[in-house]
Amino acid sequence: MKKSSLFFIGLLLIPTLFLTSCDRGDDPADGIVGVTTPKFTLMKEYMVANDLDIGQIDTNSFGKFVTSAPATAVEVDAFLDSYYIMDIRSNTDFLSAHVNGAKNVALGDILTDAANATKPILVVCYTGQTACYATALLRMYGYPDTRALKWGMSSWNSATAGSWNNAITGNPAATSNNWSYTAAPSTVTYSDPVITTLLTDGEAILKERVEAVLALGFQGVNGTDVLGNPGNYFINNYFSETDYLGFGHINTANRILPFTLADDTYLSLDPDANTLVTYCYTGQTSAVITATLRVLGYNAASLKFGMNGLYNSNPVWSSNKWSSSVPKDYPVFSN
Repeated sequence: MKKSSLFFIGLLLIPTLFLTSCDRGDDPADGIVGVTTPKFTLMKEYMVANDLDIGQIDTNSFGKFVTSAPATAVEVDAFLDSYYIMDIRSNTDFLSAHVNGAKNVALGDILTDAANATKPILVVCYTGQTACYATALLRMYGYPDTRALKWGMSSWNSATAGSWNNAITGNPAATSNNWSYTAAPSTVTYSDPVITTLLTDGEAILKERVEAVLALGFQGVNGTDVLGNPGNYFINNYFSETDYLGFGHINTANRILPFTLADDTYLSLDPDANTLVTYCYTGQTSAVITATLRVLGYNAASLKFGMNGLYNSNPVWSSNKWSSSVPKDYPVFSN
């Protein structure tokens, strides 16, 4: 009788053990029971295998993540007709002036609205920065042909160029003690970020991460804040070595470029940094990198307006400098 009781108790315990294992949401690593694959690794492997590595969010088989306004007015109609256009600016500004055929979509709703697209998606904002952030998230979510309008509505018409015109005054780097022309610091190898989820499929984890990052909105930081207190940030200058030294850079800024998941060069980024700041020339590339890093689990932020906001008067510019010659005077519509 006693042996029978123990047998039945054992049968009752077996489902409990299975349920406990499922609740943890862990996958056996290489089939070894008790050894689990980190959720970051599952997502990383999926991204690398499906052309979603860091550099491929920037430029993939559909091209670069930004597209410039047409070169001439003759090309405008064909350009606009090529895209499903999401304008993610405020409704007030959209109603005041927008490109023909655009749909006003809140940033938080872009994944839902993307399902309606029958053409490649073009995201439009004020300066191109939030649109680039949105473009990176849409590309990772399954819309690889998404692009952002370079410079945003600021490039479309001089009447909508106020955001960029107001951003380039001051040149705070020109007189800052925290502006440097020294060589970049040596890189350090860090560990992977930690991602917590019950999901066990790389694609599902990626989509969950994109949704979570999008829900927080655009993550940017003012250049003057970083310039004034560089020790509060892990800073990565996303420039060539020539421009890193030629323009100068924020003191202590790293120059980690390129970095990818496939070759583990991303491990030069600190996953425990209070804020990992990326900066580029315009804030547009850094927005793409920042969105990608946040999905990967880094506490990342994009330095708004990039080098233009820090030092627009720097004499080294050869491209990507904002000036009054950038805006076109293409038609805008109001309703």
